[in-house]
Amino acid sequence: MSLPVYDEVLANISSYICYYEVSNNKAWERAKISLLDVLGCAIETCALSTEYVQMLGPVAPGTIVPNGLELPGITFQLDPLKGAFDLRTMIRYLDHNDAYPWDEWGHPPGRISLSSSPSSPQHQPPMTIRTLLTAITKPYTIQGLYQARNAFNAHGLDHTILVKIASTGSISYLPDLSEAQTTASPNTGPRKCLAAGDASMRAVHLALLTERGQPGCPTAVSDPEWGFQKTLFGKKKLVLLRPFGTSVTESVFFKLVTAKGHGIASTEAALEGSKKMQEHGITGPSKAIESVKIRGQKPAMAIIDKCGTLRNEADHDHCVQYMVAVTLLKGDWIDAVDYEDQSPWASDLRVDKLREKMEMVEDEQFARDFYDAKKRSGSSGVKVVLRDGVEMDECVVEWPIGHPWRGDTKDAV
Repeated sequence: MSLPVYDEVLANISSYICYYEVSNNKAWERAKISLLDVLGCAIETCALSTEYVQMLGPVAPGTIVPNGLELPGITFQLDPLKGAFDLRTMIRYLDHNDAYPWDEWGHPPGRISLSSSPSSPQHQPPMTIRTLLTAITKPYTIQGLYQARNAFNAHGLDHTILVKIASTGSISYLPDLSEAQTTASPNTGPRKCLAAGDASMRAVHLALLTERGQPGCPTAVSDPEWGFQKTLFGKKKLVLLRPFGTSVTESVFFKLVTAKGHGIASTEAALEGSKKMQEHGITGPSKAIESVKIRGQKPAMAIIDKCGTLRNEADHDHCVQYMVAVTLLKGDWIDAVDYEDQSPWASDLRVDKLREKMEMVEDEQFARDFYDAKKRSGSSGVKVVLRDGVEMDECVVEWPIGHPWRGDTKDAV
């Protein structure tokens, strides 16, 4: 199985981080000065800003993290996430550190927060000044060169996009991650559902910041120049289907099958088809099936219609053809373990052969019913044609298992 090819931008950054040797005396000297400068900025912030000091310290007051990060000017021992936030904010809070203005503006010294390595000290040798200065030089370079000729602000994007790229890539340098790990670090990639955890982590963090006195951004959505609707939503206004109340709680879909929501109806239809084949004495569907036609609605076509090589667990559970193939072969509901890389199904050639025989098409009526607020069905149909020419009746599921309007949902939950 071939590995995915990363964008040249990501590959170049990773190669630079992992292999470039800093040997320029002027760079070493300037890195030393920058280190002293940001230490001064950090201590100045602690001394002068009571607002910053209110945010400082562990999320839960009184928490002490063994082998935790110790920041300049304070006595807290912090976990890597809170330590990185406090240090980076400490450096930048008074806006007193050096900068590198070009087409984009920004402050590379903020990247020095990456010195809060995520690895426990006992798992790696003590950090040398040379290592620290290298870890300063590389993110400086990454951010500075990209902000020289890329005006993110012109598109309504905050320049901290470069903070994220430079910091996340360079944080990999300190614990000596491999080039492959470094390339993967700035994105979620195939790691399942990480976005939900990341959003929750940020939600707690932001809520605690407001508790400690930080103001909000009143026009983050509507600001005519920088607001979300202008910069990221095509100048459209956000639409609210109905006034806030309890309607969503009353009509939530319970995922009683471990399948992507838009594929549950297809999976249930495939299970019905499997039972029909068994009734006809067919025990080897991979050899008996000539073709499979899957009808679905628009979201299913966009999200889970996936052909070609499936490289990992996230690929498996976002491929309706995989779900249908495993269900037909298994003769039972697909389970969470069936998507895992080490699952027998993930390497079963019969699954790939069946997937090659499948065609998925969008059904316009299914799509209308899906978007109809009064109907909200999640329809799908699966039709199997056998190699002997027999066309089996299409199995259509309009309201799949777990649907709020299906009579057996409550008892099934």
